[in-house]
Amino acid sequence: MCGACGFRPVYGTGGVATALRHRIGFDDPKDKYDFALVERLEDRLGRAGTPRYRMTYDVKTTRDRVANTTDTTRYHLVGTVAYRLLDLTTGQVVHSGSVTNFSAYSTADSTVATLAAQRDAERRLMTVLADDLVTRLIGVAGTLPQ
Repeated sequence: MCGACGFRPVYGTGGVATALRHRIGFDDPKDKYDFALVERLEDRLGRAGTPRYRMTYDVKTTRDRVANTTDTTRYHLVGTVAYRLLDLTTGQVVHSGSVTNFSAYSTADSTVATLAAQRDAERRLMTVLADDLVTRLIGVAGTLPQ
């Protein structure tokens, strides 16, 4: 049924996403945000033994107070990852772009609980940014040099 419309699952046999698995090397992480991002990217795409591509990236985050009551304060963590995918055979940039998303957390009376909520929000933010980046890569995978 789906074959007639040209639909092919990206993770199916011969799907474009399979061409990305274990083929992208990532710059070494410099901080906790980079580490969480690369960890999720490698979870989704696999760690490359001998990469065909190298991804450079720059993570920027901001924290915005969005609500303040007598008991709690709510924060949004906004993150942007600017990235470039280089073909290691030619040295050329074959794809570049950026992804932006946010995560939120609330403060509590306990400093420990607030720090735990903040760390969890940071981790969730890097996960969603990595997932957005993988979605972008899958979208262009069919146009990348093999």
